[in-house]
Amino acid sequence: MSKQNIKTIDPTTISQGALHNYLLSAVAPRPIAFASTIDQAGNVNLSPFSFFNVFSSKPPIMIFSPARRGRDNTTKHTYDNVLEVKEVVINVVNHPIVEQMSLTSTEYDREVNEFIKAGLTPVASEKIRPPRVAESPVAFECEVEQVISLGDHGGAGNLVIAKVVLIHIQEAYLDEAGKLDTVKLDLVARMGGSWYCRAIPEALFEIPKPLRTKGIGVDQLPEAIRNSSILTGNNLGRLGNVEALPNAESIEAIQAEAPVQAALQGTEPSRIIHQMAKEWLAEGVAAERVLALLMTLGG
Repeated sequence: MSKQNIKTIDPTTISQGALHNYLLSAVAPRPIAFASTIDQAGNVNLSPFSFFNVFSSKPPIMIFSPARRGRDNTTKHTYDNVLEVKEVVINVVNHPIVEQMSLTSTEYDREVNEFIKAGLTPVASEKIRPPRVAESPVAFECEVEQVISLGDHGGAGNLVIAKVVLIHIQEAYLDEAGKLDTVKLDLVARMGGSWYCRAIPEALFEIPKPLRTKGIGVDQLPEAIRNSSILTGNNLGRLGNVEALPNAESIEAIQAEAPVQAALQGTEPSRIIHQMAKEWLAEGVAAERVLALLMTLGG
């Protein structure tokens, strides 16, 4: 890509609001920590935060950040609460409660209970004081281990490091093996501006994880495949995840199939075979078989 097509920004030269918008639109989708907290007086607060993720499984650690408000540099009630009572429930947000979750981001006064405003059901936690959201598919009772301030100006984050001490899962979201079912969960995530996205089946796809095997890498693919004008970078990435190039027997077996024979005997065998390979990958055909197809062209 040529230099004139790139917009380069020094974050120190633009406003906090503009920088905030760039960051949130580019770093997305982001999971949502629907955090329920309580202050020393017993006031309950429920607010969503998309500066959030899980950072460790042993110990089980989640971190979210109720940043200081950019417009007036004030702090969120959630931040104030976890300093007073070092406990929080991180409730997972799925599509059935996304509008109610959004409503709780309203800047209500401190004594206002967002559970009531949003029409959500509080359920007493077992190990900590803040209640969890009954409608949430998964809720994590957490003890706050540390709060790290990243600055004292508007937009500065406050990292709430929370250790999970108890997990509540609605059984309706489990599969037959007792694991959380991604499709059933129907999770939502935060994008930039007022945008969200939804993990519906049409948006989901699987990629074989290269954890227990060692893929040969794109650099080890034949040059004609690497330089294909038809195959995409994603296609090459999938092919580079195979453990070895196909042997002669595998290539010959593919070559003997009627559709492949017809393509090889056509007027543009390379284009047709590469297009066929691309279609096979889109259909979920094993990368080993697709690579064997491509290598029927030789090289």
